[in-house]
Amino acid sequence: MIADFGFAAVLIAFLSAVYAAVAGVVGGRRNDERWITSARNASVATFPLLLLASALLITLLLQSDFSVNYVWQVSSREMPTYLKITALWGGQAGGLLFWNLLLAGYTAAAMLRKWDDQHALMPYAILVASLTQIFFLGLVAFVENPFAPIAGGIVPADGNGLNPLLRHPGMIIHPPMLYLGFTGFTIPYVFAMAALISGKLDEGWIRTTRRWTLVAWLFLSLGLILGGRWAYDVLGWGGYWAWDPVENASFIPWLSGTAFLHSVIIQEKRQMFKGWNMFLVISTYLLVVLGTFIVRSGVISSVHSFAQSAIGPLFFGFLGLMIVFSVYWVIHRWDALATPNRLESLFSREAAFLYNNFVFMAILVATLWGTLYPIISELFTGERVTVGPPFYNRVNGPLFVILLLLMGVAPLTMWYRSSAERIGMALRWPALAALVVVGALVAFGITSWAALLGFWVVSFSFLLTVLEFIKGTRARMKRGETPWAAFSNLMARNRRRYGGYWIHLGVLVMAFGIIGSYFFQQETQIRLGLGDSVALGSYEMTFNGVRQYPGPDDLLIKEANVSITDDGRNVGTLTPRTELYTRTGQPMTIPSLRSTLEEDFYVIMVNWETVLEDEATFRIFLNPLINWVWAGGFIFIAGTLIAAWPAAAAQRAPASARRATVRPALGGD
Repeated sequence: MIADFGFAAVLIAFLSAVYAAVAGVVGGRRNDERWITSARNASVATFPLLLLASALLITLLLQSDFSVNYVWQVSSREMPTYLKITALWGGQAGGLLFWNLLLAGYTAAAMLRKWDDQHALMPYAILVASLTQIFFLGLVAFVENPFAPIAGGIVPADGNGLNPLLRHPGMIIHPPMLYLGFTGFTIPYVFAMAALISGKLDEGWIRTTRRWTLVAWLFLSLGLILGGRWAYDVLGWGGYWAWDPVENASFIPWLSGTAFLHSVIIQEKRQMFKGWNMFLVISTYLLVVLGTFIVRSGVISSVHSFAQSAIGPLFFGFLGLMIVFSVYWVIHRWDALATPNRLESLFSREAAFLYNNFVFMAILVATLWGTLYPIISELFTGERVTVGPPFYNRVNGPLFVILLLLMGVAPLTMWYRSSAERIGMALRWPALAALVVVGALVAFGITSWAALLGFWVVSFSFLLTVLEFIKGTRARMKRGETPWAAFSNLMARNRRRYGGYWIHLGVLVMAFGIIGSYFFQQETQIRLGLGDSVALGSYEMTFNGVRQYPGPDDLLIKEANVSITDDGRNVGTLTPRTELYTRTGQPMTIPSLRSTLEEDFYVIMVNWETVLEDEATFRIFLNPLINWVWAGGFIFIAGTLIAAWPAAAAQRAPASARRATVRPALGGD
């Protein structure tokens, strides 16, 4: 009965989305407010219907109702309650339902806002939002139904349980963050297409979607950072980013979204790059759909699985439809996307942001090519050629260096034109100070020229960014404010600008950690008997034995105990373990680590079958500066929150003055 109600809610939501699309078209063509209002109400109604369906599916999971096929696939009776709830997105069908719920939530929130200044966009925004919702709801209602009964009608005594990779607590947060980022980027696309269809191509749709874009970008950024941490804690390979196609599927739309957030500043300030911004926002949406297609269709592992997949061809067809739909309207309104203003100087603020966009898009193209190349090679040659991390590191590494340099230099430029001599003078002392940092690193024994170059770039841009805070604070102190009051008021009154600087600082701190962990990671693998020791760096590890015990549900755990010394000083014990999920026979390797600001000592016990009480094989990593990656992530997220936080009403400029006072979302002004 619960499953029937859940499916009925999904089906009604699907019909509601279809009605919203039709009513939106009718209302827009007739300019009839009644039809438009009805379309908006139908669009909003989709969200509570999907919220009900999701709540009913969670109820089935909590009740362990294995008469429902999805419940049997992703849960078991002894699974902890929190994992039963998160199993909502632990499989294909439930994940698509959760995706629809978040998409409907974004759409409802956008539809319920005041539309006084953008009323002409409403019917077409409803249409475009409904088209996306119709497709994803159609998948849930007719292809991947999470409420479908178990095949054969015989109810199993227990379920398969959740995929072991998804049982980590981090999976409570990581997938929802990615989903919120992916679905959130639908809203900017919706307004962009509504502007194209209606012909209302001023900066209104940009202002309307500015915060929606930043919020979606924040969630996607958070999802990427949490995904890296989850991989580091769970996958047991000593790293956090492997340029895996699944990782790339999330990273690629993040790149285009980031380029859009930078480029849109030029349109707001100088009414330039209208066509380019439209291309970026459309590309971000299409890359979200492409990323979802890559992950969910099975095309990652084999092109043949794509051919046999029920969901893959549908995704491919929808992607093609939206490409044609988007390109048609861009061509139809191409003349209206032209702008009279032109780039006046290669050293201007506009040029700096354009260079920034070029680098982001170069990284995007390289990453997209590497991700799709195995599929393309198999299609045309019959042989699957895999592109590994060396390709991405060689191609994207230099591009990231250029990007880090632009972070520091771009705030020094001015609108319209800047003096190369003035910029050079401003760069002189930070460049010399960064050389001092490099000299100190050489004195500590670092000789890799690539690492030293990376550290110089990071130090250089970091100093330039900090100087922006200092200059702004000093300017306010000249008005008689105390240092703390000057800094606080600077942040409060320029949130977009200085929030962007905090984001840059977070990226630079992360880059410092990435350089250290990439160039100076040490590792070894060794088999130890009881009481044996191994040294790595300044650490020495002694094997004290292994114990085996049952865990929750179907889990069987073998856990090693090793004692660690650092320069002869006892610093505690670690307990790396292997976990065997007896129901599926799938083993998991869970590392244990000692973390400091300087480095991680990271230990993995390998080979479940050969682990004995008196000997075991260990893989050990020494990861320098790895925790700077996570610290930079915290700064990054804090900066995004500052940039996205609404200004107090008294600080908001009237609409007529916004163009003259707009500040960059991710950079200086």
